[in-house]
Amino acid sequence: MILAIVLSISTFPPIAIAAPGFKLWTDIGFYNTYQGLILPFMTFTLPLTIYILTSFFREIPKDLEEAALVDGATHFQAFRKIVMPLAAPGLVTASMLAFIYAWNEFLFSITLTSTPDRRPVSAAIAFFTGSRQFEVSLGTISAATVVITVPIILLVLVLQKRIVAGLTAGAVKG
Repeated sequence: MILAIVLSISTFPPIAIAAPGFKLWTDIGFYNTYQGLILPFMTFTLPLTIYILTSFFREIPKDLEEAALVDGATHFQAFRKIVMPLAAPGLVTASMLAFIYAWNEFLFSITLTSTPDRRPVSAAIAFFTGSRQFEVSLGTISAATVVITVPIILLVLVLQKRIVAGLTAGAVKG
């Protein structure tokens, strides 16, 4: 039931809460702050990560944790030394997907910020201008797009084995 409620958040279109979110953020003083961006990003990435991690943790055999408890480990030690290493691919996959979503978020970045020093990179590119009025600086925009894509590509290349393991875990029963 709780998982269904959490997943219902992901079906809600972000544009439907952009204007009320703007009003709320200006009233409580979160407009144009980093906290004002972190909260909506977490709200919309959390259902995805909860869904991925719930299905991933269900695939970890309970017998392994119980065996560690029988061998004298505490609940925390069993979690830290048995469950967490087995869950690492799922954690990496969920965190990568959440990071990519937040990195590419545009709507809240534009709606909840007003100054260039507070805007995330994806939103800052939209405000690039040319040397004259009404000139679109396509070269600068293209270069910036390549530059902001590089960190994601490097992160995916470094964590590729874990991401593939996390995405394919539980795909084959046997």
